[in-house]
Amino acid sequence: MFGLGRPTRRTAQPRPSAVTVNGRDLPLAIRENARATRMTLRIEPGGQALKLTIPKGLAVREIDEFLTRHHGWLMTRLARVEDAGPLADQGKISIRGVDHRIALTGKLRGIAEQTELDGVPTLLVSGLPEHIGRRVSDHLKRVAKTELQRLVHMHAATLGEPVRAIAYKDTKSRWGSCTSEGNLSFSWRIAMAPDFVIDYLAAHEVAHLKEMNHGPDFWATCKALCPRTTEAKRWLKQNGSRLFAVAF
Repeated sequence: MFGLGRPTRRTAQPRPSAVTVNGRDLPLAIRENARATRMTLRIEPGGQALKLTIPKGLAVREIDEFLTRHHGWLMTRLARVEDAGPLADQGKISIRGVDHRIALTGKLRGIAEQTELDGVPTLLVSGLPEHIGRRVSDHLKRVAKTELQRLVHMHAATLGEPVRAIAYKDTKSRWGSCTSEGNLSFSWRIAMAPDFVIDYLAAHEVAHLKEMNHGPDFWATCKALCPRTTEAKRWLKQNGSRLFAVAF
């Protein structure tokens, strides 16, 4: 008499942790949401990673099929994000929406300086080639601080609202924030955007001093402070990831 023996237990197939797009392996974070009824794929700011939200208990096979169907979409969207890599001598950096050529001065010390050489906007940078990223980012921080402080105080005076403090960070998921105590925070990478976009960001966070929400009254206040709000929002949606992708 022969026994049937124990059934073989199948090994659970692991979920994908990365997706190869345009020759790049992008980390993939998968989050289950019990309220989700469909899968939602998001490209993280800067195009350096992906986030997939799925219904709870979804089979790995369905995840793989979804990623396969959306591979072309990913290729198209990620192609818009310029992965500039490390900044280099004779490379380019956008400052207040204007492309500047990066040129080493040959000097070991000194802060970066904006000028024009042979009719070309240029950012003169001191130090060795390996110092370029830090020198350029330091310059962008100074530009962001100068412009945003001026705009924030101007818009706050218009509303008659006090500003307690302004901070500058290298955030990867949002351009700014505002607390109910009047503390504002900005990503200094906005210094690479055109002036009207910088103005919009300042107006957006100052408007939160009056309206701590994104309701109709908030947007009315924001547009009163910055008439080009709609245009600036569109610019950030189309170009924001490119600014986050710059490697310093």
